[in-house]
Amino acid sequence: MRGNGRVRRRAGSAAAVGLVGSLVLAGCTGGPAEAPAAAPAPASPPPTATVAPAPPAPLPTTSPFSGRKGGVGTPVVVVKLDNTPAAQPHRGLTAADIVYVEPVEWGVNRLAAVFSTKLPRAVGPVRSARVSDIDIFAPYGDVAFVISGAQQRLLPKLDRAAFTVVNEDEDDPGFFRDPDRRIPYNLMAEPQRIVATSGATAVAQDMGLVFDRRRPEGGRRAREVTVRWPQTSMQFRWNADAGRYDVWSAGRPARSLEEPGVQRASTVVVQYVEEVDSGYGDRFGGVTPESVTIGSGKGLVLRDGRAWPITWERVSREQPTAYLDAEGQPMPFDPGQVWIVLQDRERRAVIG
Repeated sequence: MRGNGRVRRRAGSAAAVGLVGSLVLAGCTGGPAEAPAAAPAPASPPPTATVAPAPPAPLPTTSPFSGRKGGVGTPVVVVKLDNTPAAQPHRGLTAADIVYVEPVEWGVNRLAAVFSTKLPRAVGPVRSARVSDIDIFAPYGDVAFVISGAQQRLLPKLDRAAFTVVNEDEDDPGFFRDPDRRIPYNLMAEPQRIVATSGATAVAQDMGLVFDRRRPEGGRRAREVTVRWPQTSMQFRWNADAGRYDVWSAGRPARSLEEPGVQRASTVVVQYVEEVDSGYGDRFGGVTPESVTIGSGKGLVLRDGRAWPITWERVSREQPTAYLDAEGQPMPFDPGQVWIVLQDRERRAVIG
């Protein structure tokens, strides 16, 4: 700053000397001294156009998990459920936004139900965790993950997972026994109490799923779709009157205490995955399969009584799965409960 001041002062002195010289020369010639030219008036700045602020983007009003009304920014609870005939009827399952079907030992399966839009008073029967759960639910964040135990070697790995484990075997609050059922099919979870006590922080967030009531173009007729495991099966039978698929498990209607008749799904995803030996098993020698859900593969989407071939992609544990149509765009699901069936890629669903 000081250097600039000295420069300005020297320039001012030189200007003064020049002015004196000019006056002297004018006096010598006898003519009048010329008046300095007037400085031009500064130009007026152009008027500034007033730009109206953009309106805020509308907040979503439907669940990012199911497209149902509500369920935006609400807590998330995942409950592991038995899916054998002895577990029927399920309690609270109709309120789930997403239901995963996972293979377990001895060629059967279990369910993992995601609740957010609505938290029922009770859900069950609750059963134990498997190693596949860690990858499946990592994108959901710190959800309350509700189980009735797990293999001892698996427990430390579950504790390091992205979710908060709520374990009845460790006397965590939020469980009760239904006196009208026999062990081990009588354990029920209380999602509302679990949300209040577990300390889990995750809320419903965008999982990349797209919902649209308009039926996509194409597809093939799919009135009955059967998915098989070595010792059980699931069927999804189109119910035109209800506009949804009736869910059958092990050759019987999948029933619910809350709604008469059969459990129903608005959209069904059959996701073909690689199954590998997880290194875990039960005490009777059963080997636990692990479903590899990171990577890519093929599958089907069922809705509106039709089936579409899809591809699925997932680049990392933290990222959700993208379900893409033939053009590589997100496949639109019908709003309502979504069932995601993980099946060995060496098998194929039968479409009837």
